[in-house]
Amino acid sequence: MKKELKNLKGYAKFLDEIKKKIKQARYAVALSANKSLLILYWDIGRTILDKQKKEGWGSKVISKLAGDLKTEFPEVKGLSRRNLLYMRKFAEAYPYFVQEQPAQTESNEKDLIVQEPLAQIPWYHHITLLEKVKNKKERNWYILKTIENGWSRNVLVNQIESDLYNRSGKAITNFEQSLPSPVSELAIQTLKDPYIIDIWGMNEKLKEKELENFLIKNISKLLLELGKGFAFIANQYPLKIENKDYSIDLLFYNYKLHCFVVVDLKTGEFLPEHAGKMNFYLSAVDSKLKSDKDNPSIGLILCKYKNKIIAEYSLLNLSKPIGVAEYKLVKKLPAKFKSVLPSVEEIEMELSSYLKTKNKMNKNES
Repeated sequence: MKKELKNLKGYAKFLDEIKKKIKQARYAVALSANKSLLILYWDIGRTILDKQKKEGWGSKVISKLAGDLKTEFPEVKGLSRRNLLYMRKFAEAYPYFVQEQPAQTESNEKDLIVQEPLAQIPWYHHITLLEKVKNKKERNWYILKTIENGWSRNVLVNQIESDLYNRSGKAITNFEQSLPSPVSELAIQTLKDPYIIDIWGMNEKLKEKELENFLIKNISKLLLELGKGFAFIANQYPLKIENKDYSIDLLFYNYKLHCFVVVDLKTGEFLPEHAGKMNFYLSAVDSKLKSDKDNPSIGLILCKYKNKIIAEYSLLNLSKPIGVAEYKLVKKLPAKFKSVLPSVEEIEMELSSYLKTKNKMNKNES
């Protein structure tokens, strides 16, 4: 038996194919279940909106509905008053999430046409977006980014709170002059300004080497902030040119742009000579690392401060594609601590309860 198994040529590839099919099937089932749930929630929300509009019912009807549904379906979760309010909000935000296509068959059954991007993210992602993002265009952008990057709800919250929508594509670059289209457009959207670096537990006055070491130790956070497509290669990547040693702070490869990305960290203000140094690094990387299939390497100078005009002038006549962006050091409270600390609402309720008790005691004493 063991001998037979050893002679199975191509079994590893065969196993990978089967595993891929199972994963695809599981994903399809999950996606289908999610779509069905969203259609149900949207339909309930639309029905509530219609009834309130036609019958003039107030918000109290939702509390009554939640109670009656809980009595009828005690085992079903998601029918609370709060969730029903979100369903109504969901239907109000996306009035055409589900559309009916006229029947084409003798059975007169109508087909449901669903807006696919909306159906590809879970319900609690939608709740987060409805709560935190009021602008419809911005909300749609986050939906597409969530699908593209596979963000969890916590990651989505962090991206919204860090204002990713307004940071994307905002770095100062010379990409339009130094890169061919459409690579230049994609590269511009790949960079952002500012970059948000979470340094929980660290002193904000970090030196360049300390900042670099922190980023390497927290590479997963850095890759998330850089965005999809970045693969980390090395820090202090050595370059030997004419018997002189140089090193690149951080070296990445971006498989969406198909190019190397050189990152130079500056804990002070951006200076024009930083662009010249980056131009030198990119020339060396293109000469020593870039293959014929790769696009030109891109440089990103990350600095604490920059003057927009000085940065633009510094990049104006350089042949290599370079971007200049600031970074902001923040200290975010880790999610595991957030979950055990009271919210503002809970603190207010506790304080209100305390004041009522104290007032009652004072009256009794008097």
